[in-house]
Amino acid sequence: MALQGEVFRPSFPSGIIMSREVLTTQDIGAAVRQARKAQGLRQPDLAGACGTSVRFISELERGKPTMQVGRVLHVLRMFGLRVSIDDGDRG
Repeated sequence: MALQGEVFRPSFPSGIIMSREVLTTQDIGAAVRQARKAQGLRQPDLAGACGTSVRFISELERGKPTMQVGRVLHVLRMFGLRVSIDDGDRG
């Protein structure tokens, strides 16, 4: 497990693709859960490493729609994940 503030070095099992379209808070939560489980971490482990509460991690993974964006982005960065925004299909 990484220490607080360190980036986890994702080592996802083959077949797991962490590139996905995100349309809802549930999509973000599912990505965090997948990354956490792929690393063999429990929610308390992730919360400690991110300097946040287990409740925050639990709500994030469940897709609570009122999460603080800055804190969500911090958790994503801990896994080396990033968010991209595009203008969609304008065809």
